Amino acid sequence: MIEYDEIENRMVLKLVYYGPSFSGKTSNLLSLHDILDREGRGDLMVLDTKDDRTIFFDLLPFFLTAPSGLKIKLKVYTVPGQVKHDATRKAVLQRADGVAFIADSQISEETNNFESFKNLENSLTFVGLSIEKIPLVIQFNKGDLHNIISEVDIGRVWKPTGIPIFLASALYGWGIVETFSKLVGLTYDYIDKRYRLKQDHGLDIETFVQKLTCRSEEREQGGNG
Repeated sequence: MIEYDEIENRMVLKLVYYGPSFSGKTSNLLSLHDILDREGRGDLMVLDTKDDRTIFFDLLPFFLTAPSGLKIKLKVYTVPGQVKHDATRKAVLQRADGVAFIADSQISEETNNFESFKNLENSLTFVGLSIEKIPLVIQFNKGDLHNIISEVDIGRVWKPTGIPIFLASALYGWGIVETFSKLVGLTYDYIDKRYRLKQDHGLDIETFVQKLTCRSEEREQGGNG
């Protein structure tokens, strides 16, 4: 559901972090917001709901401009995980161009993961999107804790879906950018088929992903070189 203004020659993309309550969706975005290039992302906005939060930020507030002049902005959202906020989750999910499902690696949370993923599928259908077509990645967060689901068991259960899977710890910052980079790449493939970003706009996938996932330290190192 890409927001595209042909007259203004600009495109706004929306990525949503979805998952069970307290799986680390908010921590993912807080970590990502801190890691990414400070000149390439906007202020973090928080929408408080009772006992939960929805946060979002504009990753490219001043737009990424393709060689053709096409301007692209990316917005990144989380949804509240609690069931009672289901209406809010559906509202945030509307017009999403890509989804990161954040699962909780703790063994005790396996059932919640399955129920939340099923809820994601139902919510996508409700807002007119298909889980089989939308760019989607799965991240198992909290990999730094004890009593977590083994990598073997995660692979056995989830790899048959064909959805890219990442292990991560939002607390310590590993696996966060990797998850996001893959989602950005899949989103490029998805919109390139319709808007021919490379052919008509001269924007290749490597540049697209690099611009959107540039880390602050990379820019600092480049400046020192």
